[in-house]
Amino acid sequence: IALTVWSKVCFAIGGAPYQITATALGFFLQIFLLDVALLDPLNASVILFAGRAWDAVTDPAVGFLISRSPWTRHGRMMPWILMSTIPAVLCYFLIWVVPPIEQGKMMWYLLFYCLFQTLQTCFHVPYSALTMFISNKQQERDSATAYRMTVEVLGTVIGTAVQGQIVGMANTPSEDGFISHQPLTPLSSYVSLSQRRAYMIASAVISLIYVLCAVVLFFGVREQDTQKHVSFQTGLRLVMGHGPYVKLVLAFLFTSLAFMLLEGNFAVFIKYTLGFREDFQNILLVIMLSATLTIPMWQWFLCRFGKKTAVYIGIPWAGPFMILVVCVKSSLLVSYIVSIAAGASVAAAFLLPWSMLPDVVDDFKVQNPTSQGHEAIFYSFYVFFTKFASGVSLGVSTLALSFAGYVTGVCVQSDSVNLTLKILVSAAPVSLIVLGLLIFKMYPINEERRQYNNKQLQLLLR
Repeated sequence: IALTVWSKVCFAIGGAPYQITATALGFFLQIFLLDVALLDPLNASVILFAGRAWDAVTDPAVGFLISRSPWTRHGRMMPWILMSTIPAVLCYFLIWVVPPIEQGKMMWYLLFYCLFQTLQTCFHVPYSALTMFISNKQQERDSATAYRMTVEVLGTVIGTAVQGQIVGMANTPSEDGFISHQPLTPLSSYVSLSQRRAYMIASAVISLIYVLCAVVLFFGVREQDTQKHVSFQTGLRLVMGHGPYVKLVLAFLFTSLAFMLLEGNFAVFIKYTLGFREDFQNILLVIMLSATLTIPMWQWFLCRFGKKTAVYIGIPWAGPFMILVVCVKSSLLVSYIVSIAAGASVAAAFLLPWSMLPDVVDDFKVQNPTSQGHEAIFYSFYVFFTKFASGVSLGVSTLALSFAGYVTGVCVQSDSVNLTLKILVSAAPVSLIVLGLLIFKMYPINEERRQYNNKQLQLLLR
């Protein structure tokens, strides 16, 4: 049975909560912990790394539990999505609350961050696997996935816009007139209540969007029992032994780490090193708008010139601009130009892995014609590795700022902190992109092999 446009739209809307919350956390959680919650940089790095590492570990665990779940009248995936939604948004809201306690503040954020990541995994893993259960026709699944990618990219814009614009309307300490002539004096007693309130309002708005998207998904999509049970252990062993998959994941692991370093530190870099305290949320929004607008361009490019060529052009595109922003004297115009260029690379980094993973799955099917049904393993472990990279990037960058002497609650940071921020948004990402591209040269699936695999799969279906 063909899927209706309404079903595809409802399915796609279900992908928005993950992207909205992930974007808000990626861009703003570090700066919130340091400048609003006033945590020590070392404690902040522990929270960010532990939370992301825990999130990565829960993916295969939740995937295993879901595979053992019984079928219900709502399906196997939908109950997980429905039951995890309300606890997830409650934990998400509490992440952005400054508790009235000083001693247990670190444990507060660590607890609710890990709880949210676990509950969001209980939403996102079954949602990702739902692709295989909405239709037994590959063409319909591909069409629904295209809808999903469009909505997910829009989700990153919504997350950046809602969080950034609401927080941006709050006064900073320097605007409240609290800054003394000693810029490195802590201002813990002067953190504006409007800042705290702004983060809470933004998290409440995002939580409401999260619930609405889950409701639309639940009532708009019907889950079909189209899959046979496949041994998780056997499938995992075969998938991890498939060379093209390992090379692709490893290459994108390094490029993803590069863009996550840029994402996690760019707001702090704009605010302190460049000094654009009133413009940082607008600059972040420009990045995501640029990414949204350039995805169709990259889709056309990879269809016209091939996916490997798109990787070599799209991923390193922002490299020269990353170098430019730290070499040129602080300029708002240059910052916006760099944001536009970075957005184009972010779009390529977002689109290409999900476009190339099906090629790896097809290659696996051709080489292992008697072993089928392992698609979920390919996707879930790619998500696992990217989440782990995200945890590493946030933990390492915040730890680096701690060693550099980052001081919470001030308007001006030391030269060593500014140098560290320049490395984190320029030298480190560029180096990781180069490393990822070197690994990608060993990736064996080119356009000729992709066409060959497609023909072989057509023969197997006859």
